[in-house]
Amino acid sequence: MTLPVTRLDDRARLPTRAYPGDAGLDLYALEGAVLEPGERASIRTGIAVEIAEGEAGLVLPRSGLASRHGIALVNAPGLIDSGYRGEIRVLLLNTDREAAFTIAGGDRIAQLVLVKIETPRVVEVQELAVSKRGAGGFGSSG
Repeated sequence: MTLPVTRLDDRARLPTRAYPGDAGLDLYALEGAVLEPGERASIRTGIAVEIAEGEAGLVLPRSGLASRHGIALVNAPGLIDSGYRGEIRVLLLNTDREAAFTIAGGDRIAQLVLVKIETPRVVEVQELAVSKRGAGGFGSSG
């Protein structure tokens, strides 16, 4: 299996895995930025990918950035459809209430995980099959 990647900028770094067998490919910031407390920003990676039909890319936060600096993804997970060929951008949010967070070009800012997907045909029905849980939502299991 391969993931075709195009650099849209000579400074861009190709996605990498920290360890063999890791599910996520690290995504790198193309340029530096400063996120003030509570601020969000769309960070360029300088790359585009060709995700195979029947798959999708999920852009996920990096746990180290979240635990050490309060950096989250605004739309976690970000979804990349197989037909998208534009630049991958990462929507970062600084949840820290006091400290700014500085990103340098080349910093790891998120990870990309490829997943198999199903694309079912939507069928309207008059009612759904009964289940034990039913319509129980948030907090319904205790």
